[in-house]
Amino acid sequence: MMTVEAAEFGSKIKIGGTVIPYKEVTLSAQVPGRIQYIAGSEGDYFQKNNLLLSIDDDDLVAKRRAALAQLANAESSLRNARVQYNRELISPRTESTGTMPGMGMPSLFDNLFTRNVGNAMGYGNPDVERHADLYSSGSQVKNAESAVLKSRSALEELDARLRDARAIAPFDGKLVRKMVEEGDTVQPGTPLLKFAHTQYLRIRAEIPARLIFGLSKGSLVDVKLDINNTHTKAKVAQIYPVADQQKHTVTVKFDLPEGTPGGPGLYAEVTINDTTASRKPVPVIPKDAVLYRGSLPSVYILDKDNKAKMKLVRLGSDYDELRVTVLSGIKEGDRIISAPPKTIKSGWTPDIQNIPSGEDS
Repeated sequence: MMTVEAAEFGSKIKIGGTVIPYKEVTLSAQVPGRIQYIAGSEGDYFQKNNLLLSIDDDDLVAKRRAALAQLANAESSLRNARVQYNRELISPRTESTGTMPGMGMPSLFDNLFTRNVGNAMGYGNPDVERHADLYSSGSQVKNAESAVLKSRSALEELDARLRDARAIAPFDGKLVRKMVEEGDTVQPGTPLLKFAHTQYLRIRAEIPARLIFGLSKGSLVDVKLDINNTHTKAKVAQIYPVADQQKHTVTVKFDLPEGTPGGPGLYAEVTINDTTASRKPVPVIPKDAVLYRGSLPSVYILDKDNKAKMKLVRLGSDYDELRVTVLSGIKEGDRIISAPPKTIKSGWTPDIQNIPSGEDS
């Protein structure tokens, strides 16, 4: 037996939510092509960096080989341009005495007499010609360097497209949905797979804006999952900073304890304190004191003669895991029988006799 006590209790509201994975991503096609390979089916587990899906890349591989050949040609042209520049730097063409066999003496006379006479008469300037030849050779080197850079950029672009033809697991998790099958043709942007981290679960709920002030990051709330009538605690993980303009609700995510039964998509109820409602003392009794006659809850109280008497009650919200609030039917100070036997009925007398009125036993 026990005496009914009253406790301050504010209004609590139950909000429906949905169990979601800790992380979830949608992998989409980045290149056009045909689905060549899918690693598994829904529910299969993959570690980070495992291959999940690949798109036929034969065309890209052929283009990469062509890009490699173009890069080799560009690098060869660059080496040749540098050799020509160094030759002009060490042995200028303006000072050449001739390259043909047997023409050394005519060229020598040309350098000694013809060029000197031409310079004296104002024709030609060896320094200007040498500068022009060096500039031309230097320009060829720069053009060749630009061609090499362009070829390397084209190769890097193809390598990136080849990587985009493969869908890689971004973290440890499970394949939760396939949107394509092997042989399907896809275009950039086509959704391919949904991949999720399901070892840890969360609840996503839309909370009325007026109730947000009763929540803070890290606080605990009571949760009921729609599987085996599971009751547990969840921790507030994230409160969105902006309310929905249409529904006037705020999205809140709650972390569930590790090992909680169930999976993504289940329905869940979150119990939120309504801090805007006034707090008032209400009777609180153990849950094991409540019996059900049909669908009506009842408790047995002890009268002044210590005889059991059934009283119908109207229950409120849970006060905690073991106790429940009572809206009507009994009052503070009444003596009730906790965990009554199944055979109890009105007039039943406890084994312990002569219990003083109002005393717990």
